[in-house]
Amino acid sequence: MIFVHILKCNNGFYYTGITSNIKRRLLEHNSGIKTSIQKSRRPVLLVHSEKFKNRIEAAKREKEIKSWSRKKKENLINSLH
Repeated sequence: MIFVHILKCNNGFYYTGITSNIKRRLLEHNSGIKTSIQKSRRPVLLVHSEKFKNRIEAAKREKEIKSWSRKKKENLINSLH
């Protein structure tokens, strides 16, 4: 399984990515290992995830979410939680 995830950074920024292991990826982001999230934006919290059967479908969804406005991302997060 592959997951699309949205993380909320400590400065309110939303980071969207894909991974096969959400728990490991969250630890990597918060420890600064293999991440593009700047130190000043950490720690991050997982606020949304979606499961996909393959990386191609997950990448399509990631691209779609990344193109959205902040408000639309917040609506997605709030509608499911």
